[in-house]
Amino acid sequence: MSSGPVVAMVWQGLDVVRSCRALIGATDPADSLPGTIRGDFSIEVGKNVIHGSDSVESARREIGLWFRAEELLCWEDSAEHWLYE
Repeated sequence: MSSGPVVAMVWQGLDVVRSCRALIGATDPADSLPGTIRGDFSIEVGKNVIHGSDSVESARREIGLWFRAEELLCWEDSAEHWLYE
């Protein structure tokens, strides 16, 4: 994370960890499918282009490393009622 700029963000939503990990791709870029971030932009594990928490518990801990509670805004999508029951 010290080799260049970092964009840190917090995502929220239904089953967000599983959904994000599917978008990110397998940890080993050689195992990542085309169309995933790692599948398209990573070459080797040691030079990983993206990190995603592997559980809600890990996410809570990692969010605390990057953000203070007052820095986080809870954004609500105006289309949310069309997406979730």
